[in-house]
Parts: sequence; C-alpha cells; structure tokens
Amino acid sequence: MKSRPPSPTVTPNEGASALVWRVLGGLALAIAALLAYSNSFRVPFVFDDLASIPNNPTIRSLGEAWWPPKGQGALTVAGRPGLNFSFGLNYALNGLDVGGYHVANFLIHVIAALALYGLIGRTLLRPPLAARFGRDARPLAFAVALLWILHPLQTEAVTYIVQRAESLMGMFFLLTFYGFVRWVDSGRAWRWGIFSWAMCLCAVSVKEVPIVIPVLIFFYDRAFISGGFSEAWHRHRWMHLALLSTWLPLFIFVASTGGNRSGVFHFDDVSMWIGHGLTQFEAVTRYLGLTFWPHPLAFEYGELVTPPTLGEALPWALPVIALAAITLLGLWRRPRLGFLGAWIFAILAPTSLLPATLQIIVEHRMYLPLATILAGVVVGAYALIGRRAFPVVLALAVGAGWLTFSRNTTYRTELSLWADTAVKRPLNDHALLNYGLALAKSGRHAEAAEQFAAAVRIQPNSLQARNNFGNSLALAGRYDEAIVQYEFVLRARPNEQGVIQNLQQVRMLRDEAARRRP
Repeated sequence: MKSRPPSPTVTPNEGASALVWRVLGGLALAIAALLAYSNSFRVPFVFDDLASIPNNPTIRSLGEAWWPPKGQGALTVAGRPGLNFSFGLNYALNGLDVGGYHVANFLIHVIAALALYGLIGRTLLRPPLAARFGRDARPLAFAVALLWILHPLQTEAVTYIVQRAESLMGMFFLLTFYGFVRWVDSGRAWRWGIFSWAMCLCAVSVKEVPIVIPVLIFFYDRAFISGGFSEAWHRHRWMHLALLSTWLPLFIFVASTGGNRSGVFHFDDVSMWIGHGLTQFEAVTRYLGLTFWPHPLAFEYGELVTPPTLGEALPWALPVIALAAITLLGLWRRPRLGFLGAWIFAILAPTSLLPATLQIIVEHRMYLPLATILAGVVVGAYALIGRRAFPVVLALAVGAGWLTFSRNTTYRTELSLWADTAVKRPLNDHALLNYGLALAKSGRHAEAAEQFAAAVRIQPNSLQARNNFGNSLALAGRYDEAIVQYEFVLRARPNEQGVIQNLQQVRMLRDEAARRRP
C-alpha cells in the first residue's frame, strides 16, 4: 500500500481548560474507583495469592525479592522480578496485612486509568482526528477511562491480589504509550523518551505480554502520528529500536523458568498447540461477550482436559475470525480503526497462542484489550449522536460501578468466592475441589464431601480431590469408603506419607468401631 504523507506533529492545548480537565478528571476517576472498590480492601488471600505472598520467602527481603522463586509452586511470580519485588515492597511496608496489598492494587488501577485518560485525550487531539473530535477530546477520553476503570470485568485484575501481574503490567504498558506520545509532542525531549523506555522495561519485568509493545507502538506511530510505516521508521527509528531492546531482558526472565514458565507451556506437543488453539476461540468470544454483558463472571474456568473438536470450536470461531478479518482490512485501508482491533489481538496473542493446560479462559486478560473496545464504542457513539452520548456513558458508568461493587462482595471470603464459582462452572472440578476445601475449613464436612465426590466424578484421576474426599468420609465415620479413596491415591503415589498415615489411622478407627459393635 502506498504510504500517506506524514501527519504533522501536534502539541495538544495546555491551557487552563486542559489543566482543569486533567486535575478534576483525574480526581473524578479516582473517587469513582474508590466507591466501586471500597468493599474490596479486606478481601483475604485466596488461591494463587497464597504461594506468591504468604508462602513466598523471597518477598521477606527487598534484596531477595528481585529473584522470584521458581517451579510449579510459584507460577504467578516465577520469572517476573518486577511483580515479585512489588510484593516485597508491600511486605516491607505492612507485612502480611492484606489491606496494604489491596491499596497497592487499587492505586495501580487508578494510575493505569489516568495513563489511558491522557493517551486517548492526546490521540484525539492529533490531526486529522482533532478536526472531528478535538472540541470534546478530553471529555471523550474521560468517558472512556471512566467506563474502563469501573467495568466489572476488571475486578479479577484488581481485587484478586496476585493478578497484580495483569494490572501492574497494564499500568506500565499504558505509561509506555503515554510516554511515547509525550516524547513526540514535546519535540522528542529526551526525558520522555527515557520514561517510555523505562516503563517498557518495567512492563517486561512483570509479565510476558509486553513483548508486543514495540510492535503496537510502531503501528500506533504509523496510524496516528507519521502516516505510514516508512515515515514512522524514518522519523522515530531510534525510539522503536530502544523499545525493541527490552526484548533481551524479557527473554532472560523467561529463560530463568526453563523457557516454558516452569512447565506451564508444552511447546514439544503438536496436539497441545492444536487443542489449546481451538479453546481460544471460545475464550476470545467469551471475553468480547463479557465486555458488553458482564454476566456471569467466573473466578476460575478450569483446566484443559479434553480439547474441543473442530466442529465444537466452529461456533465460537466465527465471530473471532470475522473480527480478525475486519482488523486486517482496517489495518490496510483504515489504519486508525484497524489499530483498535490490532490492540485486542496483539495483547491476547501471547497467552492465547502458546499451548498450555492451565488458565485456558481467564477474565483478567481483558484488562488492556477492554480499553480499545470501550474507546471504539464511546467515540463511535459520539460520532453518531454528538454530545448526547455523554449522559448515556454516565448512566452506563454508574451501572458498571454498581456491578463492580456487587462483584467484589463475592470475594469477601474464600467460601463465598468458590461457592459462586462452583455454581457458575459446575463442570469445573477445580472449582468443586476448592469449594469443598473451603467448606471443610468451615467445619461443614458433609457438604464438603458432596463437592469432593462431584469433583471425582468429573475428574476421576484427581488425586487431590480423592484425598480430600477420603478425609471428609473419614470425619463422617464412613471408613470403608474413605479407605477406597486413600488406596486409589497410593496406587498412583505409593510414597505419599500423609496419605499413608491417614489410611493407617482410618483402618484403626474402622477396626475399633467394629469391636464396639454388639
């Protein structure tokens, strides 16, 4: 395609009106978020939080926190020194007081929203967008950021502490883009260039997804700044190369986990590539659906046990293929519109394409892709109906905030979280197992046994479910049934000392009960 002439660099209006919008808009975003998340600051550590924070010895020292633990027990922080160090900072400030970790997650989310607010505002003030949207660029940017910060799909990345991996990465990701735009608008002032590069470096220290930042910024440069790929490279190549240099530390971080995230990814199994790929059509379609109708939200969707067939995946694939085709056409003919779709697919690509059995569908992955969907909706509505779109957006934001507040009540205890997940994902043996464990901790052993039994029916080879099922049966005095479960576990793991001890104890209890019978 023939390149268009480069668009001139523009410096957005920095007058009193812009200052008011920045200050009051930023304050309004923070207050709105505080209202929506006000009931989340005492949510306990749950699930993967436990391995990454309370049971993670490396965060006890800031010097050691730069070297996160490895292996299956520390999957979230493994190979992610920036994430692990952030938990180390929290521990240095307030130990294991859960409130401090939630405050940090909340502030990260607010800063990310402010970066998005600034990025969209400056983008809409660039030619030729300024001719159509410049008058209301800041209100439009505020509307997008408000919907984004309050959307209930974001709760998993904010309220679930360990998924700071997503929100912290997202914050650095957006700050990289914001710094790049400020670098361009300031006449390439070195401080903004260094800031953008440093934010990109921080992003890759938190998660692997920022590998796409240099690519997306190059496409952004082409679509909104330079007008063509060759112009973008000619005018800003040193900045693009600087951002590409962050791939080196990223590869080092990944290599420190064995190159496969401690066994999460299975690169040597062709069937895994195919099976995982087919599941991602459902994942992406669900993500898009939850963007517009955020119900039901589920904490844990389960592992990949049996990959779908091509026929089963086809209904989910159709909307994804259609959106991908529109994105490709847009990148060719309408680069600004095409960029919105490219943002979604590029950010989802690292976790959607690499073959894994864990976290096949996880809602926190929409933390960043949600931004361009909402931007397209808000700006599109404004293009159609003008300023009448603002009251509609405000009403939607109020509703989104209420849904977020309501969703956060589900996280209030481990028991309520897993009960909700088990109801929404009744065929997820992990959800049933963890619901059973939460019931057992509450002393509700008969109900726990029902959940463990259901988990075993769904996944008969789940040794953890069988062991806990045996524990609940033993506490209920159903010794023979408990022995069956323990013996199943020991056939697979003969040296499991805890199970051996449980089996011996249950046999003694059974024999003692038999002697007491008349």
